[in-house]
Amino acid sequence: MKLMVIILNKLDSLEYLLEGLSAAGIGGATIIESSGMAMTLSKLDSSFVSSSLKALFSSDGNEDNRTIFSVIRDDQLDIARKVIYSTVGDLSLPNTGVVFTLPIDFAEGIRKNRNKLPEA
Repeated sequence: MKLMVIILNKLDSLEYLLEGLSAAGIGGATIIESSGMAMTLSKLDSSFVSSSLKALFSSDGNEDNRTIFSVIRDDQLDIARKVIYSTVGDLSLPNTGVVFTLPIDFAEGIRKNRNKLPEA
């Protein structure tokens, strides 16, 4: 199993991304509101962020993002990546998003087969 983390900057893709992942059999995810370090520093008027960077951040209008956590099976990674690229687009473009996975050594409370109802 893997923990898939998607940091989505392109918020207009969120609904399509979640629907696509669900249709692909990835039905569980936790979504939190988040913001990047540079954006937060620019809001705090930090001296670490130059005035040109502050102007860049304030002009794009995208002040927050969503971080999506999902536990997936190893064999679901390829389909998840296809869904991400088809709904969000090329992640190498600015203000799109980031995706990465981490190995999971232990997990509890996760249903192995979401299609089956738990036995009574």
